[in-house]
Amino acid sequence: MQPKARIYADPSSDLDHFDLLPDSIVLLIFNKLADVRSLGRCSAVSKRFNSLVFTVHDVYIKIDRVVTVDGDSDDPLSSSSPRQRPLFANLIKLMLSSLLKPFLNLRSIKGSNKPVFPQLSHHSPAQVLKDFTHVHNLRIELPSGDVGTEEGVVLKWRAEFGSTLQKCVILGGTRVDQKPVSSELEASVEDNGSIPESFYTNGGLKLRVVWTISSLIAASTRHYLLRPIIRNHPTLKSLVLTDTDGQGTLCMGEEQLKEFREKPLAPLGSSNRTQVPASNMKLKYAPILELPGGMALQGATLVCIKPSSDGGSAANTRTETDAFISGAFDGPFKTAVKTLMKRRTYLLEMNGF
Repeated sequence: MQPKARIYADPSSDLDHFDLLPDSIVLLIFNKLADVRSLGRCSAVSKRFNSLVFTVHDVYIKIDRVVTVDGDSDDPLSSSSPRQRPLFANLIKLMLSSLLKPFLNLRSIKGSNKPVFPQLSHHSPAQVLKDFTHVHNLRIELPSGDVGTEEGVVLKWRAEFGSTLQKCVILGGTRVDQKPVSSELEASVEDNGSIPESFYTNGGLKLRVVWTISSLIAASTRHYLLRPIIRNHPTLKSLVLTDTDGQGTLCMGEEQLKEFREKPLAPLGSSNRTQVPASNMKLKYAPILELPGGMALQGATLVCIKPSSDGGSAANTRTETDAFISGAFDGPFKTAVKTLMKRRTYLLEMNGF
């Protein structure tokens, strides 16, 4: 019979090799982690982690579920407008539940029983971030898009804001189908780019106007809700607010954030959103637009929006706008935008609202 092997404790196992890493490396790891829930768990590991977590530069907040609760009417995340509540319920009250579970039972590393984030389950993203003092890049993801559409409709938008809207691009289509094989349908893709008469008579133009107005309202509402975050985090250099559906994205770079702080604009009455300025719009349309993978987008529409009062060099402005439009979406939608940009342009004007 073979003797049983004995296992002895390794004295060196008591050494935590992670403690040998300098703070700069640990911070690099935390910045790669980014997710606020994971950072919350890390803050409860040790005093060292607790002191480092809140100095990260990159933070990502994913809102999994929205819980509507009664709050202070002065809270910028609350709504006094019943008209806005049905459409933007997931924006007006960003009261988090599942996002904040990791924080609920966290206690201060410093020895008290005080939670790391007291009553965090009833706090907005602005309050979740209040202890993060060095945030440079922030990304927030909402649980769904804001604009309700009929089944099968494709609607995507991307907007840049400073104090107010700077530019916006909207891509829409009535549905995505298999690529048509009929020579007659294929020929419609190769036409001269003109909008058919039926577009004006069968409600096609009206539908695009609804898409445009709804997307702009969604974007301006998101912009309004970001005010406390921008105000309380002067270190911010990049801010992106998107949604899980990939419907809409609001982005603000360093220059836009600086403009927002230096020239803050009052919200639009009691609507809890930023006013959309009078704008010029360029509309491009294709009855059928071929997409990669043997698919086709029916009623493909591209709307590019810029404020009428936008200044600067015309050449530079056009170059920047074209770059913004071409890089607004990924995958097959990027191809769709590139193709639509070659179509005939129809100019429209829109009053501020």
